[in-house]
Amino acid sequence: MGVSAKKVLQTARKTIANFLNAHDREIIFTSGGTEANNLAILGSMKKVLMSGGKVHAITTEIEHSSVLECFKELERIGCQTSYLKVNENGLVNPKDLREMIRPETVLVSIGYANSEVGIVQSIQEIMKEIRHARKEFGRGRIAMPYLHLDASAAMQYLNMNIEELGADLMTLDAQKIYGPKGIGALYVRDGVNIEPIIFGGGQENGRRSGTENIPLIAGFAKAVEILGKIKEKESARVAKLRNEFFDSVKKFIPNAVINGSLKDRLPNNINISIPGQDGEMLVLRLDEAGIICSAASACASGSGESEVVRRISKSAGMSEKNIDARAKSTLRFSLGRDSKKTDIQRLLRVLGKLIS
Repeated sequence: MGVSAKKVLQTARKTIANFLNAHDREIIFTSGGTEANNLAILGSMKKVLMSGGKVHAITTEIEHSSVLECFKELERIGCQTSYLKVNENGLVNPKDLREMIRPETVLVSIGYANSEVGIVQSIQEIMKEIRHARKEFGRGRIAMPYLHLDASAAMQYLNMNIEELGADLMTLDAQKIYGPKGIGALYVRDGVNIEPIIFGGGQENGRRSGTENIPLIAGFAKAVEILGKIKEKESARVAKLRNEFFDSVKKFIPNAVINGSLKDRLPNNINISIPGQDGEMLVLRLDEAGIICSAASACASGSGESEVVRRISKSAGMSEKNIDARAKSTLRFSLGRDSKKTDIQRLLRVLGKLIS
């Protein structure tokens, strides 16, 4: 039975590695995207901390809570951190990164695509700045600062070829690609040193202890297999639906504001604000009509307001009053494999009727 389970594990690891153009040994299975982010950030910093050296890490101000909370923990234990600002479209300026990187910078952690507003960062340009820093500080190709990408929201639609992206660490989450909840993975490039944050039997090559969850891993691999066959066609299809919504929304809701860049955006993401409306109330009213959406990240708890929308509104130079109005009236819709043109048309009609 153990041999049979090991074969399933090896096959799944190979399937996911092939999807990324990576090696089998570079894939570590985790309990999901949150754990993978924790392992990437805390595991990579721990090695340097243990040596007693200076430690500095960089992220952006609009990251997922599983990244931002890790950075708070780094600050608590004495690490220095910096946060890249974003512009009114939600994009970072790669040149700002050049100014932030220091000789003691160990890690740059950036979301490939933002799950709330769908913004896709220019990873190639960001990687250029990291390579420039390595050269300036006399470091080799596989050297610090490492680039960690949270690709949880990107895997379904964007280029995941690790050699083209250049990342050293990359977070994956099965539930984002129609796989099971409770399973994810961390890609760790050969030569990148990370320390475990979970201890036990030394599974996953000693970097993530705990008996591997074979059924969930098999489900993850199957989801990757299916995705590989339909990704390009499905991306184009949902992008067309998304654009139809954005092209038509002003006719139904004249004061609607589109959050984030229209150009550098996930094909399935619709994020708008309707100033003067209560976003959470609209979520409930839409739910009654059979339309599922959210007011902020599904992974966040608290006020229900979008912190990402707050940040991009502030970058646009808006007043605090207008920032509040925009953040409190945010709606996020995610398109998927079952979404159709008639769904977009109905959404616009129902939303317009609720607003009026």
